[in-house]
Amino acid sequence: MRDRGDIVMKSERRDQDLLNRLEKSVFDYDITAAEHLAKQVVEEGIDLLAAIDCLTRAITEIGNRFGTGELFLPELVGAGRVADKAMALLEEEMKRTGQQEKNKGVLIIGTVLGDIHSIGKNMVSAFCRAAGFKVVDLGENVSADKFMEAVKRHQPNLLALSSLLTTTMAEQKRVIKNLREKGLRKSLKIMVGGGPVTREFAKSIGADGYAATAPAAAKLALTLVGRDERR
Repeated sequence: MRDRGDIVMKSERRDQDLLNRLEKSVFDYDITAAEHLAKQVVEEGIDLLAAIDCLTRAITEIGNRFGTGELFLPELVGAGRVADKAMALLEEEMKRTGQQEKNKGVLIIGTVLGDIHSIGKNMVSAFCRAAGFKVVDLGENVSADKFMEAVKRHQPNLLALSSLLTTTMAEQKRVIKNLREKGLRKSLKIMVGGGPVTREFAKSIGADGYAATAPAAAKLALTLVGRDERR
């Protein structure tokens, strides 16, 4: 008969091998492999939090390499899509089984009314999920009223507004103004971003912060939540 300890060790090695391959799929920008491996994690009952941790390590490292100039935007986009796909499958299973993941808070994100760009927003969503936030993605072309309804419903810690067109930047200001008028601004941190947006513009419309890249947005989100926790 085989020793029980030997069987357990082999099982642990097999599980770790699968998690290593899942992490590697992010560095390989292989969304097909990531989806397959995430499903395998679920089917084999492997620790979901351990799987999420390995995705978090991978996307954080990708972000660091982008920050140092070792990687470029296409790699960042590709890795973000891979991690987001796998993360969504794992989070869905956690909901189904009633498991809870320790999260840094709830973040609502969307591209403002009149703007249908999604790549930047999706990247920020992926990096913020990897950073530990529960992300509610409202999509593109989101009206100020829809943002307000989502804030009332989900009571988030953070709201992220994306605008990739100079003609829609005013919508970011409108959303913030409406939230303030409805008394929903006080306990909410708001960050903005997008190609034409600047730090100066963010400050002028009353946002709490601005980020130029997805990795920077995740770090900003953590900083803003940290400030909340110290109050």
